[in-house]
Amino acid sequence: MDKKQNWNSSLGFILASAGSAIGLGAIWKFPYIAGQYGGGAFLLEFVLFTLIIGLPLLMTEFSIGQTGGTYSTAIFGKLTPNKIMNGIGYLGNITAFILYSFYSVIGGWIIIFIGYYLLGSVGLIKEDIGFFPYMTTSPWLSLLGQFLFIAVTGHIVSSGIENGIEKASKVMMPLLLLLFMIIVVRSLTLDGAMAGVKYFLVPRFEDLSVEGTLYAMGQSFFALSLGTTGMITYASYTKQETNIFSSAGWIVMMNLLVSVLAGLAIFPAASALGIKAEAGPGLLFIVLPQLFSKLTFGTGFYILFLILFLFAALTSSISLLELNLSNVIKGREDKRRSAALWLSLAVFIAGIPAALSFGVLNKVKFGAGTIFDNMDFMVTNIMMPLGVLLTTLFAGYVMKPEQLQRVMPKGFHFWYALIRYVLPVVIIIVFISQLMG
Repeated sequence: MDKKQNWNSSLGFILASAGSAIGLGAIWKFPYIAGQYGGGAFLLEFVLFTLIIGLPLLMTEFSIGQTGGTYSTAIFGKLTPNKIMNGIGYLGNITAFILYSFYSVIGGWIIIFIGYYLLGSVGLIKEDIGFFPYMTTSPWLSLLGQFLFIAVTGHIVSSGIENGIEKASKVMMPLLLLLFMIIVVRSLTLDGAMAGVKYFLVPRFEDLSVEGTLYAMGQSFFALSLGTTGMITYASYTKQETNIFSSAGWIVMMNLLVSVLAGLAIFPAASALGIKAEAGPGLLFIVLPQLFSKLTFGTGFYILFLILFLFAALTSSISLLELNLSNVIKGREDKRRSAALWLSLAVFIAGIPAALSFGVLNKVKFGAGTIFDNMDFMVTNIMMPLGVLLTTLFAGYVMKPEQLQRVMPKGFHFWYALIRYVLPVVIIIVFISQLMG
């Protein structure tokens, strides 16, 4: 590698990594699943699994990244004489590319919706919840939103690690938490809000199920953005003196906090206003507009919520693009801007079928459903679990123990035993359940 860029501070690394982990799923799917499978009982499961599964796996990817200190398609071969191990990095690279190509479609919807509601807030148009199906079926609006989302992501990444990704993360992550706090406070002050709080937080052990437990297990590492080697890439930019164990701890805590805040933002308000919450895009684009329309200054609060979702989407997409870009430029920072441009263009083109899946291509269905659904299924149910499994097996059976012990001297033997004997079994169980589900 030529001149290697690094994070300017541990805080920048933590915020960028937390931003990568905190995506749309943590906000629009996790609260609904928690409420469905036992409320506080599910949360207890999720916290436990995150600490004994997610945290060790995050530490494993951080250890590989900091020890190897290079881009992900070369790092596995650098840490072992067997260059075929670099295939794990290539798998992660492909996974991130496909994920970004359809994730950008949702990010584009958010941008279009923000513009739509801003125009409505100044009286230029009449807000209408029927705009969502119109937007998703309109090829021009879908593609415009996707293009703008990719352009914003590309601009941030093209500015570099310290001046682009780190600066953006230091702004967006604190603002994301601040916006959450504002919306949670507003939600909790509504009459009847406590019923929603109880539904979300009070343990209902009778509602626990095998399906819910398997979801909690899978979410414990998917929610930390593991399986694409993105965390390995971010850790490769750390200085050797950076304490990756404490960094991983902070990232886990921030992820858990956002998951809880999402539930406290949605369920109390939904309960108070008699609106049924749901998971996925319907929550953001159909349920929440109805919910906020019943509040004083509701449009303003909804726009804040949209901006919050946009920050969550951007901080995740930044890591996906950076992973691909790092493998293209291979440390040649003078190539960063041009590579970011061409990669962004490639992602946009690859994402066009996903963007049109709800409109002109909505009759093209096979396997899991639409083109968008199949891309989602392939990444979420196959490629990410496989990436996590291969990375864990590499750390436990291919890397030399002393390579790992260097970055985590305390509690190493317990962590190493988890990597070798426990985590692969857990990942395989989740893998099989994802395929059968």
